[in-house]
This record gives sequence, structure tokens and C-alpha cells, in this order.
Amino acid sequence: MRRTIAALVLPSLLLVAACGSDTAEPAATTATASTTADAPVVTDGPSDTETDATFVDVGPPPTSPDKPTVQIPADLPTELGRTVLVGGTGPEAALGDTVIVDYIGVRSSDGTEFDNSYDRFEPFSVTLGSSPVIQGWQEGLIGTRAGDRIQLDIPGSLAYGDQPQGDVIGANEALTFVVDVRSVIRQSDPAAKPTGPDVPASEGAVDVITVDLVEGDGAELMSGQTAVIDFVLYRGDNLVELESNWGVEPLQIPMAETEFLAGLVRGMIGMKVGGRRAITIPPELAFGVEGNPSGGLPAETDIIVLVDLLGAY
Repeated sequence: MRRTIAALVLPSLLLVAACGSDTAEPAATTATASTTADAPVVTDGPSDTETDATFVDVGPPPTSPDKPTVQIPADLPTELGRTVLVGGTGPEAALGDTVIVDYIGVRSSDGTEFDNSYDRFEPFSVTLGSSPVIQGWQEGLIGTRAGDRIQLDIPGSLAYGDQPQGDVIGANEALTFVVDVRSVIRQSDPAAKPTGPDVPASEGAVDVITVDLVEGDGAELMSGQTAVIDFVLYRGDNLVELESNWGVEPLQIPMAETEFLAGLVRGMIGMKVGGRRAITIPPELAFGVEGNPSGGLPAETDIIVLVDLLGAY
């Protein structure tokens, strides 16, 4: 596999692409729910992601907040119920946006837990309107904001219907989830893709150079978090574009320096959500002095990465 930014960071954490694959089956088809499943609300379907774990070592998993206790409803829900337990801030999630969450799910009838993301230290991504999740999630996450903790009480008709899921979720089973919304990521506009890095070409850089082209107005990105970005990668010496995810799907990058692309992580720390930054990186802090010839990057060539910070958690 040729080295690309997406390929190098992919093994680090789940990507939005893993939840919004074009090849995934639609919501309300059969899924197997268990405490070891990737996510109980996701329907079966092949993943369109590829990995090459030899490229990165991200170290220990991030610290996940404590798993909440679920208070089941007094009566089984017959329609979707959403209760805001803790209010967040920022824009409300709409169709097409990506919502990154932690969650715990239980049977509404007796509180039996069937899955949660906290124990896996893996927040889960849902692209509203396209990710293959149960209808109760699609409807219940609309309007949520970063920092929200909500409870979703979902009738069986908006969960798995008459299709039992494993040994825990029976036919027409009502489900209750407590969901922590980590980040709300706006849908990217392909027409807004930059036409250039807006910084001079670079040859012989000796350290990471950053230029803030747009100052964000959100939270500051810190080490140990995960950044959600759109990016364009340019060859430093002639500013030819080599790679981009613009208008396709946001990329999630753990803010931990790795063998490759350490300069990208170093250059992103301190950005504010909503900002755009041009990051010039010497070869030894990017793909290595050997470059990435199969991807159009000769040996000993700087790179410039234009980053839009869409969110962080």
C-alpha cells in the first residue's frame, strides 16, 4: 500500500468512514448485539476501510469518562423519548452532520446492559441520514449539541422490530440508551475546497512551520485528544496537490506523535475548532526522507498540509 495520510492514521481509532460506508446495509436490517460487538446499533455490513498497522503505534488507549448509570423508564416507551440529562453547547446536529458519541444501551424492561462504548475506549461516529443505525438513533440524535448527555427511550418499532438480536434483545424489544455527545461535525461542502495552500512553496524546512489562515472560535486542540479534520496535502516544492479528503468524509486523528506524520500532529496542537491552518513539514517528520514516490512525493521533499479543524474530543 502506498503511504497516504488516511492509511497512516487509520489503525489509530475508528474512522467516520467505518460508520458511513457506501457498502453498508441500510438501517433496520439484522445485527448481532453483544457486549463484544463493535456497536449494537450498527447493522451488519462490510467495512470499506483498509489498514496497515506497521506504519503507526499510537500507544495506550485514551482515557474514557466513567460509564453512566441508566435509569430505565417507568413504562415501556411506545414512541421515541429523548431526555436531556446534561446540556451542551454549540450548533445543533442536522441531517448530513456527523455526531461522535459514547453510549450505553440496556433493555428498557429490566435494565439489562447489552453494549457500551466506554469499556472499549472507542467513541462511535454516526453520520445522520446515512449511517446504518437504528431509526431511534437517527431521529434521537438530531438537534443534539457537543457536551449533551441524553437518554433515548426507544420503542421496538424504532429499534430492531420483530427481529431478535442475540440473547439479550428480543422481538419488538424496547431499548434505552444514555448517550454522551463528544462532537458535532458539520457536513463538508465540496465547493469550499481550497485551491491552494495560501503559503509559499517550501524546500529544505528544518522544523514544522504553521500559519493560521482562519482563526477558529471553538475549543483549543490539546495533546491526547482526537482531531476531526478536512485536509489537503501538497508537495512542498511545487504545491502540487497529492491527497485530499475534502467533501468525502472527515478524518479522525489521535493527537499522539507516531513514526510517520509526527509533524502533522505537532503542527495541529493549539488549533481552535473552526480554524484553518497551513502546516509545512520537513521529510523526517512526515513520510521519511525516502518520501512517498508511489504517491507523487520524491525523496527529501517537504510537504504542506492544509487543515480545517472541524471538531475535537
